[in-house]
Amino acid sequence: MKIDVKTLDATSSGSLDLPDHIFGIQDVRSDLLHRMVRYQLAKRRAGTHHSQDRKEINTTGKKMYKQKGTGGARHGDKGVPQFRGGGKAHGPKPRSHAHDLPKKVRALALRHALSAKFKASEIIVIDQAVVHEPKTAKLRQQFTKLGFDSALIIGGTEIDRNFTLAARNIPHIDVLPAQGINVYDVLRCRKLVLTKDAVAALATRFFAEGEAK
Repeated sequence: MKIDVKTLDATSSGSLDLPDHIFGIQDVRSDLLHRMVRYQLAKRRAGTHHSQDRKEINTTGKKMYKQKGTGGARHGDKGVPQFRGGGKAHGPKPRSHAHDLPKKVRALALRHALSAKFKASEIIVIDQAVVHEPKTAKLRQQFTKLGFDSALIIGGTEIDRNFTLAARNIPHIDVLPAQGINVYDVLRCRKLVLTKDAVAALATRFFAEGEAK
């Protein structure tokens, strides 16, 4: 599959062949994408929620009132859940929300996400993500010409520092190296922008899986 390559100045820079086994999957599986997004969001949850149970409540251990003669229920502990200020029954405790997902499933989900983007004509390839000076205003003008209002830009193994500094103040623009590409960020952006180096890195990464669909 061929795709046109552009420069940051919105001019043509030839064309590039995209690997079919990465960008050409026709039957995109939404179930894989759903599982992968759940995996990513669950893994990044802090899991620091905590509520005090009755043994953690700092109250007196003395019996509240005498056993009989009050006309009410018999109680001994003021820290039980049914009283105001008492401990919470079966409340949340700190824990990890992460769950397992096989490595092959994660890799397959990424290829399906990239294919879904290509199928929706939401992939743009640029020759390189390099600027001579970190000027946000100038880079914003270039993005406007290219139509980048919400974009994830994937570079090679290393990102040009000037480009990163210029792009980080632009709303709805994210920049990641090739090894940082992930399903959640690919799906949530409106445009996926790949450099030539990023395409080459993805081709190398999935070379051994070319036959698996």
